[in-house]
Amino acid sequence: MFEAEGLDLAALFAAAELDLAGLADASARYAADAISVLWEMAVAKSGKNNLGLSRSLAAKYGNFDLVGYAMVSSPTLLCGLQGMAESMAVVSNAATFSVESSELGYVVSLGHVGNKRPVPRQRTEYGLLTVLMLCNWLTRRELKPLAAGFAFPLPQNLEPYRDAFRCDLRFNQATSFLLLAAQDVTAALPSHNPTMLAVHEQLIAHRLHDMGTQSIAEQVRRHLMSRLKCGEPRREEIARVLCLTDRTLQRRLHAEATSFQNLLDEVRVELAQKYLADNHHALAQVSDLLGFVDQSNFFRACKRWFGVPPGLYRSQMMSRSTGSAAQAISTEHGLGTVRPVPTGWTLTQ
Repeated sequence: MFEAEGLDLAALFAAAELDLAGLADASARYAADAISVLWEMAVAKSGKNNLGLSRSLAAKYGNFDLVGYAMVSSPTLLCGLQGMAESMAVVSNAATFSVESSELGYVVSLGHVGNKRPVPRQRTEYGLLTVLMLCNWLTRRELKPLAAGFAFPLPQNLEPYRDAFRCDLRFNQATSFLLLAAQDVTAALPSHNPTMLAVHEQLIAHRLHDMGTQSIAEQVRRHLMSRLKCGEPRREEIARVLCLTDRTLQRRLHAEATSFQNLLDEVRVELAQKYLADNHHALAQVSDLLGFVDQSNFFRACKRWFGVPPGLYRSQMMSRSTGSAAQAISTEHGLGTVRPVPTGWTLTQ
């Protein structure tokens, strides 16, 4: 997509200190923050603040690998999207993807994990648009979302967003999402093929095993990442999603030297560090995103994790990041001056 926009791909990857040859290896992975740097540099070099909001380029270059083939063979778009949520690690181990039913339809949410620096909005926009274009391809028609939400403030120019998503636009949302009508998501796909679906699901299982992501602990972590914003998931709920009994899940996690509660705590710590690094998140909102029933539980957890309350921990993080950011305000990468993005995007309901 960058190359189609006129960017010198070799120079871009070299400046970002990424190995271009890794693109040819489906199992290769780049660090989450390195991809964010790549996007920042691409935006700066191209001079396009809306880089990635091209429907034609998203449709042509969006690549979901084996997961896309399994989705083609799925009975409905909903089954395909749920399958992608279950096997997102094949596409990316730095992305979260979930499908939740609502009174208005189905909410397809896209997020990022494993990042310490803010994710450029263009990276999220492109990801969400590729999902929409994939839905169009699978249904063989233009599927119009009921709404598209973005986890950043209202931009100055809305026209590129209207052209790309063609629906109601919402900004300053807790997550980036597409709201799809139930009838669009549950309609039968014309390419449904049970035999091919079984083949591709088996290939996905082999790929996950080869990538080392088949452990139960990793599967539980992925589900916790995507579900916490809706409240604290129960162990029985996660076991049911994994097609296991509660006792079997406990036993298999014990065999991997961990437990459901340990994994829940680890995921919360990782997400808390990410959310607290963004001073646009109100502490009450961070508590909700971490699935706590009330703020007092969140405050106690922070003191246990970090030794200080969340507000003080945020202040300490801001103080450290201010010093390091000052040294990188104008870094020359051979592709023009690249300025750091703001500390974070506003994520509010």
